[in-house]
Amino acid sequence: MPQGQPDSVPDDGLTTRQRRNRPLVVVHTGAGKGKSTAAFGLALRAWNQGWPIGVFQFVKSAKWRVGEERALRVLGDSGEGGAVTWHKMGEGWSWVQRDAQTDNEAKAREGWEQVKRDLAAETYRLYVLDEFAYPMHWGWIDADEVVRTLRDRPGTQHVVITGRNAPAPLIAAADLVTDMTKVKHPMDAGQKGQRGVEW
Repeated sequence: MPQGQPDSVPDDGLTTRQRRNRPLVVVHTGAGKGKSTAAFGLALRAWNQGWPIGVFQFVKSAKWRVGEERALRVLGDSGEGGAVTWHKMGEGWSWVQRDAQTDNEAKAREGWEQVKRDLAAETYRLYVLDEFAYPMHWGWIDADEVVRTLRDRPGTQHVVITGRNAPAPLIAAADLVTDMTKVKHPMDAGQKGQRGVEW
């Protein structure tokens, strides 16, 4: 394991081992590519540890068949590693204007209610809340409520949240925040997303 010197050691009464095994809130945000990819990388590590994993995809259509979903479903059904449960909470790319915008909002709220129930029941050891920053950014889901719920969650449940424009209260409360900065992307030059790279 990498060894580092912390800037400061909290006066929280925990031993080094207790602090190491603390459940984390992780946020992947920013305009660059790789937020969901990094979250699914964490899911692979969790699967290898035998942890049950709950994936909740917000705003992505149930019709989309992304590579990470197929891979994690196959791994979850393999009888090795942890079980994987996949939930889709949206009807498509909600930042595109559609008549079903209010339906997307309702589905996002329904998804968050399910996450809260699962956290209370300690259903999973790792939660991937993919694109969940968007419903908070748009005001569909109250960021302060999310922070309170995550702060008060029982057990050793890790939560990773992805999406651009993660709200300030979530960033302040998270244990690990990565801001993906875009330097260059083929789409900037008019190239469409392609198989094996974007999905």
